[in-house]
Amino acid sequence: MTRAPAFKTEDGAVGRVDGMRFDTKIGIVVREDLAAWQKLNVTAFLASAVAGGEPETIGRPYEDGSGNEYLPMFRQPVLVYATDGEGLAGVRERAMARGLRVAVYTEDLFKTGNDDDNRAAVRAVLEEDLRLVGLAIYGPRNAVDKVTKGLSLHP
Repeated sequence: MTRAPAFKTEDGAVGRVDGMRFDTKIGIVVREDLAAWQKLNVTAFLASAVAGGEPETIGRPYEDGSGNEYLPMFRQPVLVYATDGEGLAGVRERAMARGLRVAVYTEDLFKTGNDDDNRAAVRAVLEEDLRLVGLAIYGPRNAVDKVTKGLSLHP
């Protein structure tokens, strides 16, 4: 079981990249019993929620040596954790109680075919009845660490 206290670079500096320590953290938690394609799909959708909802998380566009331009990416690492359904519910509850920004992905979203139906599927269910398969959290690093405490990094 791999624990994830904070982002760790190759040189062992926790929470630092090129001497920079991030004050915020992006965490994605997926239900561990999903098929591999579902885990990847859920992770991608949840990452897009953070990018779309928190513009400061995005860096500058990339350009190769030939002058080709590429889309910008997150400016900081994204940690992906795995847990069961009960664990997801607990993470969501703790994150909401701390006022963190949260994105959810429910089982019902595997059955919908467009963005409007996705929102309607989530809106139709009370918070305690959400059948979560994944969520993303963004906020102050210490708060995200407390919300995800005890979770394992996705293998």
